[in-house]
Amino acid sequence: MPTPVWVASGQDRFAEQRGLGISVVDFKVVAQDNDGIFVLENTFHAKGGPARHLHYEQDEWFYVLEGEFIIEVGTEKFSLQPGDSLLAPRQIPHVWAHIGATRGRILITFTPAGKMEAFFREVTKANAMPPQDPMLWRAHGMELLGPPLVVA
Repeated sequence: MPTPVWVASGQDRFAEQRGLGISVVDFKVVAQDNDGIFVLENTFHAKGGPARHLHYEQDEWFYVLEGEFIIEVGTEKFSLQPGDSLLAPRQIPHVWAHIGATRGRILITFTPAGKMEAFFREVTKANAMPPQDPMLWRAHGMELLGPPLVVA
């Protein structure tokens, strides 16, 4: 029988700490909790974001909680503010970054979860943005396509 999963504000599902250099990642919902979604909260204290990539099997949904973000999906560019959301469909190249002068917080959902939890467990060990190593990305169901967005 499934049980409710409660995670307090500002906390990680497993009470773990994960850093990406310019941000921290808190797992909120993992695939073992449900039928296959993975939800994380990414809190930024500096500008930037991941490299351009695509997911072979995951749709990625973004929901801005705080701050300003820019997201490119395919050839379209979107500016997101708190309350805005955007779906990046699987197999479509995308890249995004926090661009605000203050803290940024964004919820990101992957469906199905695939190997995304394993990817974030691996890349946060170095407390830096994920390396631009194509084999690492491929091993977790993604294709690395280019550098991160340049933000001033």
